[in-house]
Amino acid sequence: MYDFGIRQAHTGYRIAYRPQETNHCPGCGRSHWMIGRLTAECAFCGTALPLIAGGLSGNGVARTHTAPAHSPLAA
Repeated sequence: MYDFGIRQAHTGYRIAYRPQETNHCPGCGRSHWMIGRLTAECAFCGTALPLIAGGLSGNGVARTHTAPAHSPLAA
């Protein structure tokens, strides 16, 4: 998992869609977005940006294994 908070100090500011902010498209300057799971796409020019929190929430993100790796099959 990539921690944007820690790495940002070393890598600088990266263009990304930030959900709690007003995001202007770097291509056309407008601010209407179609939001997906990992990217946001500008509705006017189609420029795609990664989500700053993409893939870190939702159903099935954290999976735990409760059964042993070689459990017998029930017949």
